[in-house]
Amino acid sequence: MTLNQRDAPLHQALQKFIQNEPISFHVPGHKNGQLFSELGKDKFQELLKFDLTELNGLDDLHAPSGVIKAAQQLAADWFGASETHFLVGGSTAGNLAMILAAGSVRKKMIVQRNCHKSILNGLELCNAEPVFVAPEFDTRANRYTAPSFGSIKNAVEESEEIGAIILTYPDYYGKTFDIKEIIDYAHEQNIPVLVDEAHGVHFSLKNEFPPSALDLGADVVVQSAHKMAPAMTMASYLHVRSQLIRAEDVFHYLQMIQSSSPSYPLMASLDLARHFLANIDEKTIDKLKKSITQFREMLLLGHNWKVVESTTYDDPLKITLEVNNGMTGHQLAELFESNGIYPELSSYHQVLFVHGLAPFQKWKRLSIALEKIEERLNSTPKHDTMEIADMFPVKVQNLELSYLEMKQRDKVRLEWSQAESRIAAESVIPYPPGIPIIFKGEKITGKHVKMVEYLLNRGTNFQNKEIGKGIICFV
Repeated sequence: MTLNQRDAPLHQALQKFIQNEPISFHVPGHKNGQLFSELGKDKFQELLKFDLTELNGLDDLHAPSGVIKAAQQLAADWFGASETHFLVGGSTAGNLAMILAAGSVRKKMIVQRNCHKSILNGLELCNAEPVFVAPEFDTRANRYTAPSFGSIKNAVEESEEIGAIILTYPDYYGKTFDIKEIIDYAHEQNIPVLVDEAHGVHFSLKNEFPPSALDLGADVVVQSAHKMAPAMTMASYLHVRSQLIRAEDVFHYLQMIQSSSPSYPLMASLDLARHFLANIDEKTIDKLKKSITQFREMLLLGHNWKVVESTTYDDPLKITLEVNNGMTGHQLAELFESNGIYPELSSYHQVLFVHGLAPFQKWKRLSIALEKIEERLNSTPKHDTMEIADMFPVKVQNLELSYLEMKQRDKVRLEWSQAESRIAAESVIPYPPGIPIIFKGEKITGKHVKMVEYLLNRGTNFQNKEIGKGIICFV
């Protein structure tokens, strides 16, 4: 079958269906946008016409044979996968499915420690035995980035019955690493490599960006289309190209995890996001590169922060500022927000900006905002810094308890002053980016306690709002 990347079969089928002005005697209850709260009807009405269900001619995500299948085949062709699945539950759904397809209670999983919480949830769901590999501290970026090849190799050599190696590429800040070396080594050992590439969907544009893990040989790759491509929030892809992971197993778990009533607007936006990526022209790319350069140059004029150095191996769409005057990244982000500029995230010492694939337009407004921010920075309260380069002295680490054992243990909430040497019964997760500091089942160290207290004192947001009062531990 000849594939034409200028087609968008699912979107086109929805358009044709709507043009026929169908009479709805089916779900959903808003009846093609006729019934809706007056507070939002004028804004939602056009979108609601696309919010359909598995009607004749519109296919079924869980048994695709028509326009959804055609849209997924076009995506697989563009991204270079054997199979591509549309995800309506974000990359979280894809991460869960790929781990469940690869794992079992009898197998260990080699896992990059600074992973997203959804990876941990997948490990727990399949009762796997995770072996965590600590990331290395990157002095140029002044934060932890990726594990070294040597650490991964040591973890493999010390383990038996390995179900998969699970990596994150790129990280939230757009930094990549030599993942191919790890993939090639893993395949020599007949170990599949699963990659959370939530922030790398645009790597499919090739030359302007780092290579995708899929192009480098990874077995299963999950991408959030909504993060860096023009898709609706939660719309994501799962790509399979493997001799070691059975595609039918991945599909089986996706049917279990994803809604039996998937959103057609989300699926159509995935069809259109692929269409956008496949048809972007050189003129737009040239404008994008100039916009990125201009944005970085404007930020470089700031006296109270530095622009973190990037390399040709990093995503140019991610620009990170590091505060250098004793304030926190949260404080700097709040100053930007007070001037109508919203960064992606802030940490205790950095602020991340996501440029996106659209050339920036509002240069004058940005320039005025930067001037106002500089004026206010001198009166911002200052804080002491904390040494974080030795947070993970143990490179390869197991949990103290298996997930099955955790289910049988009683729990108690302890104040942080009592928590050292106890086993955590919950993960401690700053959000964003959703990467745990402490894992459920991990022994709490004094460095953990100091880091959590340090972050709490600097206004870091945690998903569990009770973390300020202490942590739940196993008895």
